[in-house]
Amino acid sequence: MINVTKTFLPPIEEYQKQVKRAFDAVWLTNRGALVQELENKLIDYLGVNHMLLLNNGTIPLQIAVKLMGKGGEIITTPFSYVATTTAIVWENCTPVFVDIHPEYLTIDQTKIEAAITEKTTAILATHVYGNPCHVEEIERIAKKHNLFVIYDAAHAFGVKYKGQSILNYGDVSTLSFHATKIFHTGEGGAAIVNNESLQHSFFYSHNFGHNGPTDFHGLGINGKMSELHAAMGLAVLPYMEHILQSRKEVVNYYDTHLDFSKVSKMKLRDNTEWNYAYYPILFKSEEELLNAQKRLNEQDIFPRRYFYPSLNTLPYVTSQPMPVAEETAKRVLCLPLYVDLSVDKLKEIIQLVVC
Repeated sequence: MINVTKTFLPPIEEYQKQVKRAFDAVWLTNRGALVQELENKLIDYLGVNHMLLLNNGTIPLQIAVKLMGKGGEIITTPFSYVATTTAIVWENCTPVFVDIHPEYLTIDQTKIEAAITEKTTAILATHVYGNPCHVEEIERIAKKHNLFVIYDAAHAFGVKYKGQSILNYGDVSTLSFHATKIFHTGEGGAAIVNNESLQHSFFYSHNFGHNGPTDFHGLGINGKMSELHAAMGLAVLPYMEHILQSRKEVVNYYDTHLDFSKVSKMKLRDNTEWNYAYYPILFKSEEELLNAQKRLNEQDIFPRRYFYPSLNTLPYVTSQPMPVAEETAKRVLCLPLYVDLSVDKLKEIIQLVVC
């Protein structure tokens, strides 16, 4: 069976070595030595100034929306994983969708200002498949209208834009370290809080609001990462060069051998150092996609309709037509992409996609 992705696992002995440190310290949670070490190593690796590790990739979105959304309207993209929208709704804010760029697949920055009202408090945009948003224009709009900017950067681990980490843009960027991601901790996530006035609030918000054992700064939830998850991250991190190189080779093979008269690709934004997070292709119609998916599934190959459906069609949001996102969601399919996916398997996938 070939799935859309496959979790990279370090040698089990290396994970066990990290877990033993937690066992020896008899400290499994509440920001132990492994969590703090992983934070510091990731800050250095990614080239960011701040990081807070959390227990998954959705909690930092929810905390960001809680702190910055303030119950208002949040301009967002309909083309993302469902967590982007659910975080807004869950925190009693209102998602206001803006359609996407037909080539980059990120939020169309030229349509944002028209969606701003007196109730707008923030912009929540997604770096789709690791492809950066038009961060300069979003920053300009946010400053003009005094709005916060949150980036769902779940796909953007290691991505650089104009020579620096894409995570350095916006007030907050959030990461997912789910087992399916390029870098993972089994289950986990992180927030990069570039707004210094929010860093303290973000920290206490992920730990029940604690200010010491018995006092509280304010409202909080339990968003802490455990030592066992940090142990996985510490075991995976030394393999990032191998992971990225292997994924790059798979991407290059697809780029070289797919028939792009029958399918197309998203366009990477200029000045981007990409991370080979996913390999989305766009069919000319949903019917062609479904036929290809059926052929692949019959051979135990399981690509993913990611992202589908367009989030403006969810049952718990106010429906707003988003023609580009809706059409894209119907035609996009992510092909298998993971470390050491063999050439023989890639040949089989490509033959089934375009036959």
